Amino acid sequence: MFDALYISATGMQAQQTNLDTIANNLANVNTTGFKKARVAFTDLMVQEAARLAPAQDESAAGAAPWGILGGRLTVGAGVGVAATARLFEMGDLKQTDSAFDVAIQGEGFIEVNLPDGTSAFTRGGTLKINQDGLLANSTGYPLKAGISVPDNAQELLIDADGKVQAVVPGQLSAVDLGQIELVRFTGPEALTALGDQLYRSSLGSGEPIAARAAEDGMGSLAQGFLEGSNVKLSEEMVNLMLAQRVYEANVKVIQAADDMLGMVNSLRK
Repeated sequence: MFDALYISATGMQAQQTNLDTIANNLANVNTTGFKKARVAFTDLMVQEAARLAPAQDESAAGAAPWGILGGRLTVGAGVGVAATARLFEMGDLKQTDSAFDVAIQGEGFIEVNLPDGTSAFTRGGTLKINQDGLLANSTGYPLKAGISVPDNAQELLIDADGKVQAVVPGQLSAVDLGQIELVRFTGPEALTALGDQLYRSSLGSGEPIAARAAEDGMGSLAQGFLEGSNVKLSEEMVNLMLAQRVYEANVKVIQAADDMLGMVNSLRK
């Protein structure tokens, strides 16, 4: 009965983490480029319940451990949170007609340089020209491609393959500014979220693999579009109800164990 209390407590704690994750998904249902998260559960260490087994000399020839189907009787120790993974299913594209809005159709990330010299990765969004004249994400971090935009540029053009051009007065044709390359990961669900729709690579995600947009299975760039959140309200509401029911079931187990302990304490000699 004491074990039941602690095991149910792990279930309640795990479902609280699950509930927090679902709440964050719902809060970002209208956040541009947001990727929903899912909690993965794992059973905790299984403990051998030797105290429940009858005495038996296992050193004797042919003696088998006591328990169901010839095995020892074991008791689980509860549930824990194994990981919180990001699901990078593509969200719906929303047309904005802004030259600085860019979405990725398909697989891939755009790499940006962080102030500490490391790299982060984004699924696109609203770009801008930072104080150094470089094409950057909405936070101001420049793209790794290092694309410098002239001050007198009248229009910015981004092709599906990542080629960036600008219309400049006095030039008969658009001026080439650079090339945006995309990267992908073998395990994108293990990327570490930094906020502002930025992610950092981890041991689980692997190293970034660079490739040209719209080639070798890589996604293409869509100028004038933004990728919406991939959160589905109906799916999250179902997950919310399931988490609540599992939490309630664990509470019921604690109440039942407490009632049984109360019965034991009330016994008279």
